[in-house]
Amino acid sequence: MKITINGKEQEFAQGKTLQAVIQECLQKTNHVIAEHNGNIVRSPQWAQISVKEGDQVELVTFVGGG
Repeated sequence: MKITINGKEQEFAQGKTLQAVIQECLQKTNHVIAEHNGNIVRSPQWAQISVKEGDQVELVTFVGGG
């Protein structure tokens, strides 16, 4: 299935959860904010969200610095 991640269309196997998609895209999932089809999803709910063809996901990672 094709979904859009941060503006780029990517191919994933059917039946993925948001958590599985995030883990495939990022090595570390600490400090990540996920948006699924315009809705912010907290990390405890990632495993409960099914991703479907045409969905849009935005992932933002916070990085500290000085």
